Amino acid sequence: METQSTIICPPELNSRPLGLKVERFIALPVSKVFKAWTSQIDLWFASPGSFLGKAENNTPFYFETSYQGTRHPHYGRFLTVLENEKVEFTWVTGQGGTEGIETVVSVTLSTHENGTFLSLTHAGFATEASRNKHQDAWPSILEQLEERMSRPAD
Repeated sequence: METQSTIICPPELNSRPLGLKVERFIALPVSKVFKAWTSQIDLWFASPGSFLGKAENNTPFYFETSYQGTRHPHYGRFLTVLENEKVEFTWVTGQGGTEGIETVVSVTLSTHENGTFLSLTHAGFATEASRNKHQDAWPSILEQLEERMSRPAD
């Protein structure tokens, strides 16, 4: 799955310098955390069965979440995919999310005793309000990843 190629139309973030960083130790093997971000996002974050896409550089993806009965589409494209090391992608959501602005999420993984150290950066926010909302949300989203991906397979 490791791919190294030129990014088609790299995101322009210079005019939107607001970003955030969240780090977390996850008591799961790095390979399982990597799969959670690349092919199993609908097992822990997205609505079941809604993920469309393939984790390859320059490849688009789509999924949706549902919160309080409201559907929230998420669009993007994978920028960098390095198996068990890094996943970087653009992230676009609507009202209450990125407000239609293309942002960039970068997830770096490293193996540590009994699990994985995950470092997530999310860059390119147009407003402080949008950045702050995501800054507040990411810790619980990562907690949800660990909880749901720790469950035994059905």
